[in-house]
Amino acid sequence: MARIRSVTGRRITALTEGWDLTLLPPGGAEEGVAAAVAVPVAAAVPGTAAQALQAAGLWSLDDPLPLHDKDIVYRTRLTGHGPRNLRFHGLATIAEVRLDGERILTSDSMFLAHEVPVMLDGEAELSIRFHALHPVLAAKKGRARWRPKLAEPAALRFVRTTLLGHMPGWCPPVHAVGPYRPVELVEETAPVRVLGADLRSSFDGRDGWLSLRLTVDGMSSDMTGSVEVAGQVAPLRFDGIDGLHADMTLPEVEPWWPHTHGEPVLHGVVARIATPGGKVEVDLGRVGFRSLAVDRGADGNGLALLVNGERVFCRGGCWVPVDPVGLSAERAVYEPELRRMRDAGANMVRVGGTMLYEGDAFFELCDELGILVWQDAMFANFDYPSDPAFLESVRAEIAQLLDRTQASPSLAVLCGGSEMEQQAAMLGLPRAVWTQEALAGAIAEEATARRPDLIQIANSPSGGPLPFAANAGVTHYYGVGAYMRPLEDARRADVRFAAECLAFSNLPEDDPLGVPALHHPRWKERVPRDPGASWDFEDVREHYLEALYGVDPRRLRHEDPDRYRRLSRAVTGEVMQAVFDEWRRAGSGCAGGLVWQWRDPWPGAGWGVVAADGTPKPAWHALKRAFRPLRVILADEGVNGLAVHLVNDTARPVEALLRLTAWRDGTVPVLKAERPVILPARAAVMLPAAAMTDRFFDTTYTYRFGPIPHDVVSAQLLPAERDAEPIDESHYFPKGRSLPRADLGLTAAVERQGDGWALRLATRRLACSVHVEDGRFRAEDAWFHLSPGAERVVRLRPRTCAGDGVPDGEVHALNALAPVRYRGDA
Repeated sequence: MARIRSVTGRRITALTEGWDLTLLPPGGAEEGVAAAVAVPVAAAVPGTAAQALQAAGLWSLDDPLPLHDKDIVYRTRLTGHGPRNLRFHGLATIAEVRLDGERILTSDSMFLAHEVPVMLDGEAELSIRFHALHPVLAAKKGRARWRPKLAEPAALRFVRTTLLGHMPGWCPPVHAVGPYRPVELVEETAPVRVLGADLRSSFDGRDGWLSLRLTVDGMSSDMTGSVEVAGQVAPLRFDGIDGLHADMTLPEVEPWWPHTHGEPVLHGVVARIATPGGKVEVDLGRVGFRSLAVDRGADGNGLALLVNGERVFCRGGCWVPVDPVGLSAERAVYEPELRRMRDAGANMVRVGGTMLYEGDAFFELCDELGILVWQDAMFANFDYPSDPAFLESVRAEIAQLLDRTQASPSLAVLCGGSEMEQQAAMLGLPRAVWTQEALAGAIAEEATARRPDLIQIANSPSGGPLPFAANAGVTHYYGVGAYMRPLEDARRADVRFAAECLAFSNLPEDDPLGVPALHHPRWKERVPRDPGASWDFEDVREHYLEALYGVDPRRLRHEDPDRYRRLSRAVTGEVMQAVFDEWRRAGSGCAGGLVWQWRDPWPGAGWGVVAADGTPKPAWHALKRAFRPLRVILADEGVNGLAVHLVNDTARPVEALLRLTAWRDGTVPVLKAERPVILPARAAVMLPAAAMTDRFFDTTYTYRFGPIPHDVVSAQLLPAERDAEPIDESHYFPKGRSLPRADLGLTAAVERQGDGWALRLATRRLACSVHVEDGRFRAEDAWFHLSPGAERVVRLRPRTCAGDGVPDGEVHALNALAPVRYRGDA
C-alpha cells in the first residue's frame, strides 16, 4: 500500500518529547543495579542509545561503548482519552513494548514497522525494552554452509538487524540500539477510515497511466469520490467490496527522468471521498511517470537500464548513512549529501545490503533530484535461514519497503542482497548452493506483486559463469583497485555493470584526525581493510601512485610527506576518472558504475569520496568531471592512435567546436586542430584524432620515430560562442603523469562575484591537479588540469556559515615549483 501523507480526520502526534533511557544487565530487573548504570539519561526519539549516551558525555565515536551486551529501556508518558494507534516505524532490534506494564508488542526485526491499537484513559507510561543482542545470538543454533569473514558474530545471519557496527575494517563499531525511526500516536476522527492506498503508475513513451485503489473501513455503495493528478480528474467508483477504484490515462504527460537525461517531473496526487458524514481528502504525495526496462545486449550478458526507452549510463556511489551514530532519517540530514551527489553528476545511488533501509525523506529527495535508487534487500555474505518464520519476516520487510515507496519513480532496482552468491562461490562450494532459492523467491514474489515496474536483480554480483565475472550481468569490479590491475583492465575485463567499484583509501583535503598522517596507529585504524587480508586500501593507493607518477611511495612518504600527500590526493581521482571515461566511451559495453563508497562513516582516509563532515575529497572533483552529461574523452587505441569520444546525455543535440592540441613542455603547441562537431542527443560518438589533421602525428607515441615531441594532448569542447569557458576538457599523457616541476607562470586573481568571491586562474604552462588552500574558503572546483592560455574562474565557498573574512591562501599545482599566493581586498 502506498504511503498516505495525510487524510482528513487523522491526527498524528510524533512522540519525540520526554524520553529517557536506562542501561540494565541483560534480562535483569532494575532493582539492585548500580546507580551509575541505572541513572536515566535523556534520549532523543527517533534516535539511538549511542546518540543519547554521546549527548550525555558517556559514549564516544573514538572509543565506542559496546551496547549489545546490555538491556536498554526507553520510557515516556502519554496522555489522551479513547482509542488510539501506536506506530513504531523501526525498533533496533529485539524489542518489547509495554503500556502501563502490559506488554502490547514484541519485535525481533529492526526492519519492520508496527501499528498497535490501544485505549487511553488519561496518562500512561510507554516503555520499550531493547534486549541485549549478544545473548540472543549466543542462543541461536544451526550450522551454515559457509562462514564469511565480513561480519561477526556468525549468528547475525539469524537476526534481522544491520551489519553496521559488526564489520571490522569497514566501519566504526557503533551498535544500533533504540527506536531509530519515529514513534507516533494516531487518532482517527473522520466518518470513515482510509486503511490503505494502492497507487501504481506507468509511462508508454507518450501517455501516462495511473491506477488508484483506496481501501476504506465503513465503505458503502453510496459513497463517491475522485482523484486528481497533473490537472486532470477521474471518478473513484465503488469496487463492490471495501474500496474505491480509478484508472486514468494522462495524455502527453510530462515524464520523470534522471537529472542527467531530462527533468525529474513530479505530479501531486489527491483523492477526495464524499461520505454521509462529510468529505474526506487523502494526500498521496507526488508520483512520477516513467518506464523501466533492461537491454541485455546482443550476447544477452548486458545490463543497461532503459528509462523511458533511452539507455542511461548509471553513475554514482554506494550509500553510507550520513549519521552512523543516530541513524537519522530526517530530510535535513539527507538533503545536503544527496544534493552533493547530484552536483557531482551522479544519477544513481545504491543502498547496499550491509547498511539499512533509509527513511521516506531519502526517496522523496531522490525523486525530486532525479537520482535513481538501486535498493538492496538487507542481506549480505551470509547463508541465511530458510525456515517459514524467517521467510515470513522477510516477506513483511520487503512488503513494507515497497509499500511506502510505491509512488517513488526514483526507485529503479530491487536487488536480493550483496555478495551471498559470490561468497559461496569464492569459498569453493558447489554451484548448486550458490543461490539461496527460498530467500530469493520470497523477495521476488513480493516485488512482483507490489512493484512490478522495478528491475529485479537476484544478487549483487551475479549473472555470469561465476557470480563475480565482470563481463556478464552485475559485477563488483575491483580489477582496477584492490586487485591492482593496470588501467587497461577496465576495458579488458569487459565490465557490463559495476554495482561496486574503485575502492581506495581516499585522502581528504585536510588531515581530520589531529595526529600525524599515514602511519600513526589512529590513522591506520581508519584506513579500510578486508578482514584477514595482509594489506589495506592505502597499499592499493600506493600501487597506483607508483604506476601513474613513477615515484617510490614508501621513500617519498619518509623524505617528503607533503609531496606524498598531494600526489596521494590526486591519484585516486585520476584513476577513477580514467576508468569512468573508458566505460562511457562510444562502443563500450558498460552501462554503469557505482563507486564504493560515497561518504566516510567516520573521519579518516576511508573509501568515501566525501569526508565524514560532508567535505568533498579530491576524488569527488574528479568524479564530477567524469560524470558530466556533456563529456569529451581521450582514449589510447595503440597503433590506431588517439580516439576522441564525445558523449551527450541530454535530450538535445549540441553544436560545439572540438579543439585538439599537443603540447611540448606543456607550453609549446606542436599540433593544433579544430573541427565543428554535433553531439547527437543521448548518444556517444567517436572521432579519430588523426582525422582532424592532414599530416601524420604520433599522438600516442606508438610508432616511436625519434624522440617524443610532446608530453600532453588536450581536447577541449567549446561552445559556439568561443569566449566562454570550455564545456569540457580532457588530457592525455603519453609519457605518464609525472611531469617535471617548473615555473608555470600560474596566476590567481581574487574577484567579487555578487556577495561571494572567486579566483580567476591562468597559466603559461600546463598546470596539473590545480588546487586551492585557504583557511576560510573552499574552492568549488579543484584538482583539475589547466591548459596554457586558458582561464578558469573558480568560485570560493566559505568554510563556515558565517563566511567572515576575505580569501587569503595559495594555489598549488603538482608540477609547479612553488604555490601562488593570493589575497582579496576587505
